[in-house]
Amino acid sequence: MQATLLSLLGLALFGALHGQEEVTVQPDFQQEKFTGKWYSIGLASNSRWFKEKKQVLKMCTTVVAPAADGNLNVTSTYPKFDRCEKRNSLFLKTDQPGRFSYTSPRWGSQHDIRVVETNYNEYALLYTKKFKGTDTFIMVTLYGRTTELNPELQEKFTQFSLAQGLPEDTILLLPKTGGGCEAPFQASFREKATC
Repeated sequence: MQATLLSLLGLALFGALHGQEEVTVQPDFQQEKFTGKWYSIGLASNSRWFKEKKQVLKMCTTVVAPAADGNLNVTSTYPKFDRCEKRNSLFLKTDQPGRFSYTSPRWGSQHDIRVVETNYNEYALLYTKKFKGTDTFIMVTLYGRTTELNPELQEKFTQFSLAQGLPEDTILLLPKTGGGCEAPFQASFREKATC
């Protein structure tokens, strides 16, 4: 009986410690190489918003540009119904290169954003932890410099998402938009909460 209890306590402690593992950032992150145009290839999240909208989400375009003081301006453009929408975000640098913070002016949520892995010219894997009130959500994003990424990178995204505790049904490879929102300012834009 005691051995069983100790085993269960050990497993619980292991699970708690495993859940607190720190997600690392890209070693020797080079921010200037990270700037430019990206396509959202994959998205995984345990947020209520994602669960409600995942059936209608499509690939979007994200442009990362340098801002003052080493911060990043991030502009995402994506289709919604018969128009394109745009979201502008300012990612604030932290003491750790490749790690940024963002506060949503609309929702008041805090975001801890990490560039986990990138080769800069093909793909980038990002991990975001979002805090809103007492709720915490995780989002994993796979970006590509083109709208197509090889299956090995897609599998890397899936495996990383699973390793963060995200169930398989919360992992999505985004369908292409068909080019309707490819170029900024093709249609009327309205700021929106997320891409």
